[in-house]
Amino acid sequence: MEKLNIITAEMAEKNIEMLGQMFPNCLTEKKNDEGKVVKAIDFDKLRQELADSVVEGPEERYQFTWPDKRNAIRLANAPTTKTLRPCREESVDFDNTQNLYIEGDNLDVLKILRENYLGKIKMIYIDPPYNTGNDFVYNDDFSQTSSEYIAESGQFDSDGNRLVLNTENNGRFHTDWLNMMYPRLKVAKDLLSDDGVIFISIDENEIENLKKICDEIYGAQNFVSSIIWERAFSPKNDAKYLSDSHDYIVLYAKDLASFSIGKLPRTAEMNARYKNPDNDPKGPWSSGDLTAKTYSAAYDYPITTPSGKIVYPTNGRSWITSKENMQKWIEDNRVWFGENGDNTPRYKRYLSEMTDGVVATTIWKYEEVGHSQEGRQEVKKLFDEKGYFDGPKPLRLLSRILQIANVDRDATILDFFSGSATTAHAIMKLNSEDRGHRKFIMIQLPEQTDVNKDAYKDGYYTVCEIGKERIRRAGRKILTEVLSGRGCLDGTGYGVGIDNYEEYVKATRDRVLDIGFRVLKLDSANEKEVKRSPSEVPMEQGLFDAMLDDVFTGSSKAVRSAIMERALPLIGRGRYNAIRVATEEYMAEQAERGFDDYSLWDKVRGWFRNMLRSMGLDVEIGDNEIRYMLWRSYRRMKKGETFAEELNNKIMEARFRNGDGTIAKYESRVNTRGLSAYNAREAFQDEML
Repeated sequence: MEKLNIITAEMAEKNIEMLGQMFPNCLTEKKNDEGKVVKAIDFDKLRQELADSVVEGPEERYQFTWPDKRNAIRLANAPTTKTLRPCREESVDFDNTQNLYIEGDNLDVLKILRENYLGKIKMIYIDPPYNTGNDFVYNDDFSQTSSEYIAESGQFDSDGNRLVLNTENNGRFHTDWLNMMYPRLKVAKDLLSDDGVIFISIDENEIENLKKICDEIYGAQNFVSSIIWERAFSPKNDAKYLSDSHDYIVLYAKDLASFSIGKLPRTAEMNARYKNPDNDPKGPWSSGDLTAKTYSAAYDYPITTPSGKIVYPTNGRSWITSKENMQKWIEDNRVWFGENGDNTPRYKRYLSEMTDGVVATTIWKYEEVGHSQEGRQEVKKLFDEKGYFDGPKPLRLLSRILQIANVDRDATILDFFSGSATTAHAIMKLNSEDRGHRKFIMIQLPEQTDVNKDAYKDGYYTVCEIGKERIRRAGRKILTEVLSGRGCLDGTGYGVGIDNYEEYVKATRDRVLDIGFRVLKLDSANEKEVKRSPSEVPMEQGLFDAMLDDVFTGSSKAVRSAIMERALPLIGRGRYNAIRVATEEYMAEQAERGFDDYSLWDKVRGWFRNMLRSMGLDVEIGDNEIRYMLWRSYRRMKKGETFAEELNNKIMEARFRNGDGTIAKYESRVNTRGLSAYNAREAFQDEML
């Protein structure tokens, strides 16, 4: 079997290839640190090619910089060795849906998506941390070398945290936020199609810095607008100075020349402004000014009104068209001189000609697109009046953004700070209204919820759990409305209840609404093991021992201390062996308790799957199966047995897996769909005992 290689492309190599195509004479070769001959760019020759444009040394130039900016650029270009693993038990309609929900660090996920979605995303919307002093930002470690970054595994730092609180007392307050945002926006640009656009919600704290890095990444020439959204419907009287009532939405195009902005549908109020006082057979009309600010002598001429009065443009202005064309308009009854026929002429615009919608303004009032409280109420209605999120964006706001982005019916939309998953909800809703087939990709770090809040108490231990459940509930609600005719795809209704959904799908497959999503989870891949062929990896206890060593050395201080407490009584058997035994026992007990240490669970899950992948077993291993095996390990130790026996059982089962890639023996024992991963062990209770 071929060796596996899951490292994503090194962007520096792609840049060298692109420069080589533009400047072939600058392409050369050199030996890298490993002694291999690789392509390189001769910068001396490149400077000669760009002699009139290169800025060097102390020469002054316009630039925007901050500490660690070079490292942020390096981080965007560095490849990732991580991969995405499917999680069927948390997905909805896994085999048919085209929607994705991905858990993990969005920078790594974006790099992985770049392999398959390069230039394929029509619209990106993100609502990143606003950097208010109470926000968490991603803790990207710039002290690592490129090779260390590539080799790093796990989403969390050495203390079990992947996010850090960025307070105003932090001397790197703006720096940390910029270092977090820059590489993610840079990689995201590669995913956009040529006519694609990105919308970014932000407030006053970082609006200026956001525009500067977007100007650098996307190009100032591709800036579309900064939209003001009125997020609050009432002032805060306890504000120290002025009550902040708005946020910004910054809009950039991948290529402004290729982007066609969407227009808003006309409202009844707009149409009511069109009248027909002269019974014009062309129908209702509205009049507009016929003069221009820029003066032109050729367009400065007299016009005789129907009453015989002679009128000229006002001082300093001229008519908007030539004398000949103006006469044609008058003869065609497109010029209005007032009821008495002696007013200054105005141009008639007919309602029948207003078919392409209305250009949106840069100020979005809450009456039109909703406010923060509206978004909170929408989430509460889905979760039995439980307010699991503070300030989620309202559906009407996302609907407006989708309109402005001009997304076609088959577009793919990305949100890599998905939070409460409003974007996914809005896309499903839009599809139900116009029979669209738009796909969404949601990315969210599995940030733990506050143990003192309702979400945690109700079993939603991470933000991802809330987001996925919102999509499930919103999808069911939308589909029920469609099938009952209240929100039907063609306006007639099918007379089919939700209980007959399967028959409906079979009969009208091309019209069905996709409310499903595949759950994928970022997996920490061990490059050294994954790139080995199966014949190089022994199927014995030593493989599991290697994982135990990694679990111990790669875990937080608290975990290592807990393991050492168990290892000390066993020290007489040899320190390394004692640590392995103690680590196995600790993991088994964690499995029994549901892995309350989430960072450890994330590492264990990744390392365990790597063991099977390193043997060439491309089989889906669910979270609950891993917990089951660890629980069995604890039982086996009580009998003096080793975990290798259980591991070998799993390998044998994998070799005889059924057609859809899941492990038949374990599927027959329990159906974990809809079961919380944290109490899945109870479903195995009889088998374990």
